[in-house]
Amino acid sequence: MTRRPFIAGNWKMNMDHLQSIALVQKLAWTLKDAKFDGTSVEVAVFPPFTDLRSVQTLIDAERFTLAFGAQDLSPHESGAYTGDISGAFLKALNCTYVIVGHSERRQGHGETDEVVNAKVLAAVQHGLVPVICVGETEEELEQHGTSAVPVAQTKAALAGVPVGTPIVVAYEPVWAIGTGKVATPDTAQEVGAAIRAAVAEALSADDAAATRVLYGGSVKSGNIAGFLRQPDVDGALVGGASLDPAEFAAIARFPDHVGT
Repeated sequence: MTRRPFIAGNWKMNMDHLQSIALVQKLAWTLKDAKFDGTSVEVAVFPPFTDLRSVQTLIDAERFTLAFGAQDLSPHESGAYTGDISGAFLKALNCTYVIVGHSERRQGHGETDEVVNAKVLAAVQHGLVPVICVGETEEELEQHGTSAVPVAQTKAALAGVPVGTPIVVAYEPVWAIGTGKVATPDTAQEVGAAIRAAVAEALSADDAAATRVLYGGSVKSGNIAGFLRQPDVDGALVGGASLDPAEFAAIARFPDHVGT
């Protein structure tokens, strides 16, 4: 099975709704000028909640070949949950994807594997594709070794998810996020293969073959090609570099660099 590469830009808590319009325009124009083939590589942006309507309107009006999603969602559908955002609201904005279980949510907001699983199920319920983030801290790496924590987090996140459900899994070693440290392509491949095996165990072999596994953590245009050469790395979840339209476009154009 050929998996369509996926380059996702997580803006985190950056860009207001006016800045988001300018960024998406610049990104789309930069890709168009470079004759980027949006049918062979999928590119998506993940703005803050307050930007989503502006991004949706712009992409729809200009027919940009960009997908978009949210950075989080509530495990609840509606009710007395001040500050939460329901998956139903995101679906009404035509979001395709939603990030679930990012390390900054796990660490900064105390999200457990159980909470992440509840959010994955909420995403699936509303027809959103969850981008499930997994990864280990440096301490966990030293204690448990490569892939143990990401595999355990993957299996926990997929509990109760029906076979045949589209998902994306993003491996982001916590020790590499925003630090300048980067896992080697070989490490990304080793963990990616282990995650794919975990998806096969939790869902099915067909689901594992179809699931796109991303690498994230200080991804740049200068190192993306090395990761995408690996058979079990299907794309990247990009943080800071996604705020620079030229750099993010260069990352999305990784096929130009593979093999060079």
